[in-house]
Amino acid sequence: MPFNEATIMSNREEFVKLADAPRVNIRELCRRFNISPTTGYKWLDRYQVAERAGLRERSRKPARSPGRTPSEVEARILALRQKHPAWGARKLKRRLADLGITGLPSASTVHAILVRNGCIAPEEGEKHQAWHRFEHAAPNDLWQMDFKGHVPMGTSRCHPLTVLDDHSRFALCLDALPAEDTSSVQSALTAVCRRYGLPWRMTMDNGSPWGNPSLLPYTALTLWLIRLGIQVSHSRPYHPQTQGKDERFHRTLKAELLARGPLLDAGQAQSCFDTWRQVYNQERPHEALDMQTPARRYRVSSRAFPERLPPIEYPAGEVRRVQGKGEISFKGQLFDLCQSLHGHPVALRPTSTDGLWQVFFCHHHIADIDQRSLSTLKPVPQPFIP
Repeated sequence: MPFNEATIMSNREEFVKLADAPRVNIRELCRRFNISPTTGYKWLDRYQVAERAGLRERSRKPARSPGRTPSEVEARILALRQKHPAWGARKLKRRLADLGITGLPSASTVHAILVRNGCIAPEEGEKHQAWHRFEHAAPNDLWQMDFKGHVPMGTSRCHPLTVLDDHSRFALCLDALPAEDTSSVQSALTAVCRRYGLPWRMTMDNGSPWGNPSLLPYTALTLWLIRLGIQVSHSRPYHPQTQGKDERFHRTLKAELLARGPLLDAGQAQSCFDTWRQVYNQERPHEALDMQTPARRYRVSSRAFPERLPPIEYPAGEVRRVQGKGEISFKGQLFDLCQSLHGHPVALRPTSTDGLWQVFFCHHHIADIDQRSLSTLKPVPQPFIP
């Protein structure tokens, strides 16, 4: 994914942050960022010698306060709040600290400064209570994927596709797609996986293009993900909390970017998305991460994206090719799977129960069939992923 003028600085910052992680293969990371190792090491050298000053301008003016908050510090707090109107006192303080500002007051004093200057209503803080959410143990254990509905854009609209790492809340993708279709999503995911590698599992809702209302919810897109070696799960119907972190990300996107005003066209929308994603990943302190930024907790996956899909091979079981509208013939009976599997081989493996067989597509256990009841097929319940 080559750099362009609109995103070159944010890409440089993202590269050096990811390269600074332990046990990272720098040359492999350079390949994913489509840069030469010479260029990559040059950016790392600049970052190590001069920190961010080697990549972009940054204020380092000190500010100390033995008593009352100096006017210079208060001005910085208000300026950052104006830049990020949806950020509260804790985020503002942490971000200013990350920028090297010293002598900062407590978060409660920052909140008082905001209230005193009419930035927030005094009762607003009472509406927000912290709570803890389950998270996976390591980056790339689980990615959550969803659309942020459609967003008005001049005389048309775009469909923001979002992909979020469960452990770090790192926003891997924020793309202004023209439609919610397989081709657009697959193209976007290909670019994401080329840069960040493959996750072990992805979860998504039951809508198109990754879900369908049939007995087995697999589509061309989810079969492609499975062939890449990714475990696919769908959220429970009418339970948006299954996608809770991505849903929360959408609320943040709306409050910090979309609420500022209408987008003009696809180019301007993507430019705004790229800029805001960099702020969200690299600058914005996240309360669920003890005020760290997502980039501090994220690491690229060691599983590189294959440019060619691996062949479908089954070391065990009886293999059948899916025919017609998605059915297979087995032991003299017809079993309906799903139409998206047409032309693909599946494996049937016996269980300890006589007449009960498990159906696999690649590594994925998709269904059970029971010879004892004529043409009975049961989808495999998917585990609940918070």
